[in-house]
Amino acid sequence: MHVLVVHNRYASAQPSGENKVVDQEVALLRGAGHRVEVFERRSDDIAVRSLLGKAAVPLLVPWNPAVRAELAALLRTERPDVVHVHNVFPLLSPAVLAACADAGVPAVATLHNYTQVCPPGTLQRDGRPCTECVGSTPLPAVRHGCYRNSRLATVPLAVSLSVNRRRWWSGVERFFCISAAQRDVLVRSGMPAERLAVKHNFVPDPDARRAGAGEHLLYLGRLAEAKGVRLLMAAWDEIAATGGVGVPLVIAGAGPLEREVTAWAAGRDDVRHVGLLDPAECRKAVARSVAVLAPSTWLEAFGLVVVEAMAAGVPVVAAGHGAFVELVEDGVTGLLHQPGDAASLASRTRRIAAEPDRNREMGQAARRRYEQGFSPAVGLERLVDEYRTAIAGRTESMGGSR
Repeated sequence: MHVLVVHNRYASAQPSGENKVVDQEVALLRGAGHRVEVFERRSDDIAVRSLLGKAAVPLLVPWNPAVRAELAALLRTERPDVVHVHNVFPLLSPAVLAACADAGVPAVATLHNYTQVCPPGTLQRDGRPCTECVGSTPLPAVRHGCYRNSRLATVPLAVSLSVNRRRWWSGVERFFCISAAQRDVLVRSGMPAERLAVKHNFVPDPDARRAGAGEHLLYLGRLAEAKGVRLLMAAWDEIAATGGVGVPLVIAGAGPLEREVTAWAAGRDDVRHVGLLDPAECRKAVARSVAVLAPSTWLEAFGLVVVEAMAAGVPVVAAGHGAFVELVEDGVTGLLHQPGDAASLASRTRRIAAEPDRNREMGQAARRRYEQGFSPAVGLERLVDEYRTAIAGRTESMGGSR
């Protein structure tokens, strides 16, 4: 199969699960003998633009005509079987869909978040779940300044969502939702249910798996409010006040709360902030964990770190909402805590650290769950099946139009 992947890469200064997923899917397809090309833009490139070029970026968010022309020309030359769209913000824009239509190539799109119904894509405001824009106009997002706490910065996203909604819904043969929880939200918003397929992300089999009981509890991810970092700090303070759990908390990652986390961890022997780790170091840190903590306050559309823990045979403590509910079987592959509740998070963390035999059983069950649902073999089969469905759907519609 000949596939062209379209992706706007997120800034390299912060970890991006989405960039990782794209890279892993490309490698998986190529390893299986498929021909894969990548059409991309990089958010890092914005920094080297002229002042005028930087000022023009918000205007390109809803529509980038140069991208349409460039991609359409490439598609006419290369004639791929299918185009797989990932992120188009901020430099690509939904103009990529027009290019696919211009060249007559079917498009599929992975929905890594909720940008189809929520300008910032998080379904969260002021640290709490928010669905004001779901099934409605994005005006509430502008009013609240939901993207980067700025009304001005939110406007281009809101405009793009409004003017391109129908283009997305009619121009994409198959949308890949990365969890059933995400699909449910999108169907309720009015997106065409028949085009929304659940295709979980896969995770490569790690070169490191947990061998013993583990030596620390681990938070691995972006240091941001939506990821539950402040909630985790509050829960850990509660744990520390009652004597701790016998192992330290390791926090790995970077993000807007990094300075706050660094200050909080300073001078403590029960917390280590280790900053941004490279992929190999991440895998080692996971494999050495008693458990991985995923206390997100927003409704995660998937939860890559949860599945990475499962792959290493490590149980998780995760917030009991969003995709985590379908990824984690409570009491079997990990524990779920009450979302946004520091006391509940503290209680589940104590429990998973205090019962080593049960912890080991949960780790083994988590590994089995990974093998059955999130391995590369499973991921490849589902991905190629969905490509074939999209190609067949386009062929049928073209036949019916003649």
